[in-house]
Amino acid sequence: MKFLVVLAVAVACASADVRHVVGEDYNAPVVKSSYDISPEGAFQYAYETGNGIYAQASGSVKNQNSEYPSLEIAGAYKYTAPDGTPVELSYTADENGYKPQGSHLPVAPAIPEYIARSLAYIAAHPPPVEKSVPKPAYG
Repeated sequence: MKFLVVLAVAVACASADVRHVVGEDYNAPVVKSSYDISPEGAFQYAYETGNGIYAQASGSVKNQNSEYPSLEIAGAYKYTAPDGTPVELSYTADENGYKPQGSHLPVAPAIPEYIARSLAYIAAHPPPVEKSVPKPAYG
């Protein structure tokens, strides 16, 4: 039984699709590359490979002299997905988080009409304010 399990695992590993690990993109040449880092913490980089991958970003330190300095980064990258679809993404990252933008990213569905009406009703009719009644004192 142990032999059959080992044989099944060996067959599964041997037949696995590894094109994504070692393929034509594995040895893509770097066509362009530039990097610049300043002593103040700002940076800028860009690169492009022979298979059409491109990336660039720049960032700087915000509130450098404060107790809580943070980085502000803006960048973009593009590549071609394995199915041939071009993918482009731009992003910003700062103290409020990472905010990507791209046509390939999923979009939340629209709010159903009955939920929108309910939210509008709730906003227009706040709950009544309860008056506090003093507690009775005995004795």
